[in-house]
Amino acid sequence: MSTTFPRLLLEHAQRRPLAPALREKQYGIWQTLNWSALAELVRDLAGGLAAAGLQRGQHLVIIGENRPRLSATMIAAQVLGAIPVPLYQDAVAAECVFPLNNAEVAFVVVEDQEQVDKMLEIREQCPQLTHLWYDDGRGLRKYDEPGLASLDQLIEAGRAHAREHAGFFDAAVQATRPGDVAAMFFTSGTTGNAKGVVHTHDNLIDRAGAGARFDRLTEREEVLAYLPPAWIGQNIFSYAQWLVCGYVVNCPESTATVTIDLKEIGPTYYFAPPRIFEGLLTSVMIRMEDASRPKKWLFDRCMALARRVGPSLMDGKPVGGLDRLLHALGDLCIYGPLRNTLGLSRVRVAYTAGEAIGPDLFTFYRSIGINLKQLYGSTETAVFVCLQPDHEARADTVGVPIEGVQIKLAPNGEILVKSPGLLKGYYKNPAATAEVLSDDGWYHTSDAGFIDACGHLKIIDRVKDVGRLQGGPHDGAMFAPKYVENKLKFFPYIKEAVAFGHGRDRVCAFLNIDMEAVGNWAERRNLAYAGYADLASKPEVLELMRECVEKVNADLAQDTLLAGSQIHRTLVLHKELDADDGEMTRTRKVKRGAIADKYKVLVDAMYGGLSSQYIETAVKFEDGRSGSVSATLAIIDTKTFPAVKRAA
Repeated sequence: MSTTFPRLLLEHAQRRPLAPALREKQYGIWQTLNWSALAELVRDLAGGLAAAGLQRGQHLVIIGENRPRLSATMIAAQVLGAIPVPLYQDAVAAECVFPLNNAEVAFVVVEDQEQVDKMLEIREQCPQLTHLWYDDGRGLRKYDEPGLASLDQLIEAGRAHAREHAGFFDAAVQATRPGDVAAMFFTSGTTGNAKGVVHTHDNLIDRAGAGARFDRLTEREEVLAYLPPAWIGQNIFSYAQWLVCGYVVNCPESTATVTIDLKEIGPTYYFAPPRIFEGLLTSVMIRMEDASRPKKWLFDRCMALARRVGPSLMDGKPVGGLDRLLHALGDLCIYGPLRNTLGLSRVRVAYTAGEAIGPDLFTFYRSIGINLKQLYGSTETAVFVCLQPDHEARADTVGVPIEGVQIKLAPNGEILVKSPGLLKGYYKNPAATAEVLSDDGWYHTSDAGFIDACGHLKIIDRVKDVGRLQGGPHDGAMFAPKYVENKLKFFPYIKEAVAFGHGRDRVCAFLNIDMEAVGNWAERRNLAYAGYADLASKPEVLELMRECVEKVNADLAQDTLLAGSQIHRTLVLHKELDADDGEMTRTRKVKRGAIADKYKVLVDAMYGGLSSQYIETAVKFEDGRSGSVSATLAIIDTKTFPAVKRAA
């Protein structure tokens, strides 16, 4: 049934007033906010915003980590018919100028002093910004800026407003309709300015409900909200589905305590992009490298068994009695303690999305008893398009279309989607809207893929990124850069990869090492290093990278379609790719075109046959200073393999 987020909140508050709605860890102690108290907080915030002049159809920007009072502010804005716009908390000040001006934002709510400073820095560029409220007042006592106030002051103003306007809140809730705009999310913007994706209450609630029914989610779930609220994936899991299902959302104390908080909460419903799962596995493998020989022997034997029979047990397939018994013993000795160490011992459903996940990584988690699955969606589709059913989770697909979704393929292989969750449009950008939404309601995803014989969707790459090699022995062969990059990033030693090849005679790639994993590897070999650039240039590390690339090449040789995408030459960059330097989006997707332009001298050197190349690069440091780093980078030739011919 059509409804709105404020009405869902009030239903929970009426039906289960004392049940926990939100938890936040403060000074090491979990503080709980029940549904009744949350409804009262929303009532006060809505009154305060109304008193400040926030009106129906206006935008309210929210910037910060996941915090109960920021979530309550989103609902309060929706009560008034206003539109909350979450922005990335790690964005630099300049990145906020376009969204604020594009949406004509006068009202902003932020988490702390860091975000206040950003807004004050760009205030002259955003003259319409008149009201700025903060949640955490540490460091702000002596600030004296017009329009700057705390959320506590906003709440007090709301209580005064309620005393003077009896019945205002309830009338405002009833005035908001399911078809009204509920939120706007700015896309990450891999090219040009970000676009504001407009979603209604109906869009978001329909997809949240469909996902909940698919996985039989209930009010008993526990969720840890640790990813940026501005990312629609986090927003769906810790806001839309939270209000639809009524489960508990837990907010970590800080990004530094997420691993500890994960273990304390033990979520039952967990969502993370592949890089998080890669990081967790890397930490495990680093610890096992330092374990005693008997422990390492037991771990290796148990994991070999888990890889062989674990996925079959997860999928409900028959397994021999002896293997079942050995796996149970392994669960007692290794898999159970490992799940507990990762903080995933209570997980009933875990999802990954945003990027493809390496098959070995995917198999690892399922083999130790974690129901890890993949989903497919985007900001424009309110996330849920395809999900993997239990017992049908495979590393090479993203699942089946769920309730309400239709999928078809364009002649060029592009995936087209029709769903109740499709965006209403791009804000103030009808031309861009017309590019992605056809007159008959099909959304152009820009992804290339196909439906396999089991009805599962397979993603190859972005349509614009799927290219062809030209010249050489592989002339005309398909080149799918993301596919190649994801294979490289499966190795714990490789953090990022950027592959080049379209229109060229062969494939070359840039690599970023994973500082933690490679640093640990170097320390065990008594290799001293002074920092990232020094470690990345060590001959031993370059040889390690060569080995990883050649393993990927051997794997690609098994795929007749992509055997031509084997990497002929590679180099390890002298710095980590960074969003602040314009090399990645805030969701950590590489900006391949920007990187190719910025490092053109390195690309030319790889394709020109040089053995090394000097480069100097401008960088931004965490404290806001600008500087440069320079290095002479060695270019590595890697072995390629003949394509394996399959028997007819």
